Amino acid sequence: MKTLSFTSEIRVRFNETDPLGIVWHGNYITYFEDGREAFGRHYGISYLDIKKFGYATPIVKSTCEHKLPLTYGDIAKIECRYIDTASAKMIFQYTIYNPNDQIVCTGETVQVFTDEAGILSLTIPKFFKAWKKKMGL
Repeated sequence: MKTLSFTSEIRVRFNETDPLGIVWHGNYITYFEDGREAFGRHYGISYLDIKKFGYATPIVKSTCEHKLPLTYGDIAKIECRYIDTASAKMIFQYTIYNPNDQIVCTGETVQVFTDEAGILSLTIPKFFKAWKKKMGL
């Protein structure tokens, strides 16, 4: 299946590090979200775009594998890839790189579609089908 990818950058802030000066492990999920939001803005499928159609996309699964640490002041690259699927969900895979282009962290999130009342959509929403077609998926 075809994938779409977008790479963005973040600067590690002081409050994201532990007393050793390295990024606390829980912040990598936030970095995934930063990458996903940048991807969404770039491709026209941001949270705000989805909300306009009356949907939310809660995460139902996330994985995160740590390879190397980031430290305060590092400028990291977050590569976010959308993995196409025939199911009513969105799958994103992530690779975070340090300033030396070494892999720091990899992971994946799976999101489903719910309506404004939180009811799970078992079919792909029309707006998302249209977006996928526009993207050549």
